[in-house]
Amino acid sequence: MNYNKKSKTITKFRLHLCQLGCNALKLFIALGILITMELIGLALLHPDYYQISIYWKQWTMAATIAILIGNLIFWTGIITVYMTSVQLEIKWRVIGILCGWIPIIHLITLGKIIHITSNEIHIEKNKIKLNESRQRDEICKTKYPILLVHGVFFRDFQYINYWGRIPNELQKNGATIYYGNQQSADSVENCGKELADRIKEIILETNCQKVNIIAHSKGGLDSRAAISTWGMDKYVVSLTTINTPHRGCEFADYLLSKAPESLKMSVAKTYNTALKKIGDPNPNFIEAVTDLTASACKKRNESMTNSPNVYYQSVGSKLNTPSGGRFPLNMTHSFVKYFDGANDGLVGENSFPWGEHYQFLTVKGKRGISHGDMVDLNRENFDDFDVREFYVQLVADLKKKGL
Repeated sequence: MNYNKKSKTITKFRLHLCQLGCNALKLFIALGILITMELIGLALLHPDYYQISIYWKQWTMAATIAILIGNLIFWTGIITVYMTSVQLEIKWRVIGILCGWIPIIHLITLGKIIHITSNEIHIEKNKIKLNESRQRDEICKTKYPILLVHGVFFRDFQYINYWGRIPNELQKNGATIYYGNQQSADSVENCGKELADRIKEIILETNCQKVNIIAHSKGGLDSRAAISTWGMDKYVVSLTTINTPHRGCEFADYLLSKAPESLKMSVAKTYNTALKKIGDPNPNFIEAVTDLTASACKKRNESMTNSPNVYYQSVGSKLNTPSGGRFPLNMTHSFVKYFDGANDGLVGENSFPWGEHYQFLTVKGKRGISHGDMVDLNRENFDDFDVREFYVQLVADLKKKGL
């Protein structure tokens, strides 16, 4: 059984169990409503039935049976949902436990849990059907493989994918995926050199001749350095930057100029020490942050020009309100807005555009699309933006261009 088939089988089984659990919770609520209506009907039609001293045996038996059946259905449902749902997240699991004993509130919470899991089942089943319907087309099977390049302060771990559910979705539709594997924090120039070495490694191992780079955040700057500074324009056919601060971040200039030197050195030392222990050969927190400043990017853009051999395009997004982002982006949005205007929680809108084609994304309402949402950081489904399908269509467009 190949990877995609095995993955699809596991997903279908998980969704089947999740739906069984969700249906059990719906049945629990339906039975509760039915029993309540029955009791009200008895009270209206047979008032004497509520003389418990006369009918105590019937009441005891009925109550015992109702409690046993109700508990069996509820606990089967809630345990199954807790074990199989992805979208429920830790937050609603904790809320469900804490509010499960508070009258009325527990029903509202249960309703929310059912809504989240039902929506997840609907979305994922439709996703499976969509991918099955176009499986033969391999719409993401580009001429050259895809190289995904992560942003600053993250690494390409084997079991925790920086790109969330995106790579798996691309592979289901025919894409060949590789990862940049550069350090989490270092200068753009040094990370660019690491990417250049990685590209040459991929070319040597696979004889694929060239790669399509899709890079997020600082990874876009690292990729530009690999192409322009380290001569990878002969091995890169396209560069798509996602929420990359091409013109830097004004707030980074402010922080570096105002923060006490002792504080900067302390944070840098703590970060560098920690990242060395988990794989970075030579992390440099200060260099990484400095290269994200508007002043550093302005200077770099004057010398690091685009190659005529590479197709450049870019994508950006924004949060509509601070509360639209997850922690810590909900906290940083207003601060970044003061310096850089409309932003995704980290990078200002004016910093995103680069290349021949630029696409700007947001959704209606208070939420918007954050810096983390653009790489499926929270593995979260939300209205009006399907991040997995966005990347599928992005790569499908590269295929249409013959790349």
